[in-house]
Amino acid sequence: MKSFLLTSILIVSLNTFSQNSNAFFNQADAFFSTYVSNGLVNYKAIKKNSESLNTLLELSNSVAISDLDSETKKAFWINLYNLITIKSVIENYPIKSPLAVSGFFDNKKHKVGDENLTLNTIENQKIRAQFDDARIHFVLVCAGLGCPPIINRAYFPKTLDAQLEEQTKKALNDPNFIRLNEKRKRVAVSEIFKWYLKDFSPKESKLIDYINKYREEHIPTHYKIEYYPYDWTLNNI
Repeated sequence: MKSFLLTSILIVSLNTFSQNSNAFFNQADAFFSTYVSNGLVNYKAIKKNSESLNTLLELSNSVAISDLDSETKKAFWINLYNLITIKSVIENYPIKSPLAVSGFFDNKKHKVGDENLTLNTIENQKIRAQFDDARIHFVLVCAGLGCPPIINRAYFPKTLDAQLEEQTKKALNDPNFIRLNEKRKRVAVSEIFKWYLKDFSPKESKLIDYINKYREEHIPTHYKIEYYPYDWTLNNI
């Protein structure tokens, strides 16, 4: 009888955790579809009605992250990073840039389950350290216009790989993100590639090879790489 009860409790607990993670993805999807448009966030509207965001973040704390499979865990952290970034903006809104807030990325801590984490910790320890996938840099949105644009949907486990592929291709084929100068035989790329070079390539000379994997028109590999300044202007509607 005791064994049966323990098994029943375990099954109920697992079902509850599964329901919580499914609810999180569905509610995140509804949130992004409501407040994100054309790669920009309606911070003003969220500020006026922050209950849905607060409820969503509270729900995230009930998800048993350690019990999630790898793809579900990756999708969870990506969505949560973007949601916490938005939360950090509206806590200080109106602002012109996330950098206007001291410690926005590296000091301010956020409750995630039984941990208190900064945005940098989520990015570097929960995502980059656990998942060898440079495509995440095209879906983690740091609230600046220099980031690849945020989408108006959540990232779901079953569609995550396709979504990562789509966003990476969009970014690397965007002439504003990858800026070719055929006359000078140069290509100017986001500082994202400089900050996280090892994620994309073991050395800069191979970076164009990574970019070309996703481009419709390849960049000549002899082109010189330059980095244009990152635009930290708030991605505000």
